[in-house]
Amino acid sequence: MTSLLAISGSPSADSRTALVVDRVVRHLSHAGYRTSHLAVRDLPAADLLAGRVTGPALRGALDEVAAADGLVVATPVYKASYTGLLKAFLDLLPQSGLAGKTVLPLATGGSLAHVLTLDYALRPVLSALGARHIVPGCFLLDSAVERLGQGAVRLEPETEIRLLQAVDGFTDALAARAPLATAAS
Repeated sequence: MTSLLAISGSPSADSRTALVVDRVVRHLSHAGYRTSHLAVRDLPAADLLAGRVTGPALRGALDEVAAADGLVVATPVYKASYTGLLKAFLDLLPQSGLAGKTVLPLATGGSLAHVLTLDYALRPVLSALGARHIVPGCFLLDSAVERLGQGAVRLEPETEIRLLQAVDGFTDALAARAPLATAAS
């Protein structure tokens, strides 16, 4: 079974980004994928910032990345880029830490002025880490993501469609990868 890991890089406890990721994870799980969600904010900050990867939480998170066939990497946009929290985590991955993986980048932000964050900030670091295939990502305006409380979220219909199209592109890329993995066995 294909294993997928969603990584959300928001430092906020009531993050729109994490709510969107939870929605994507549920969708992928219902589609038959083995999924999990790693909120980087839940990792020990001192270990994360010091790069101490020997602690059980960070070691476990890095092992989850290594074991996943595909990743959803999500971030709010802060200062025209992905969060420093996500950067701190990605910096702990080995140079080829995403080799062989299919990646779906997602971002949330307050303005369409930040839509290029996916292609000019996040995509280059994912590529530098050796991602096999980075599918077209999805940018969601904060105003299109309504928090309903208790972990629930409502997306504007057009935003929901774009998000699901991005997820479909991701699962299509994962399916295209499957025969390669089987042939190598």
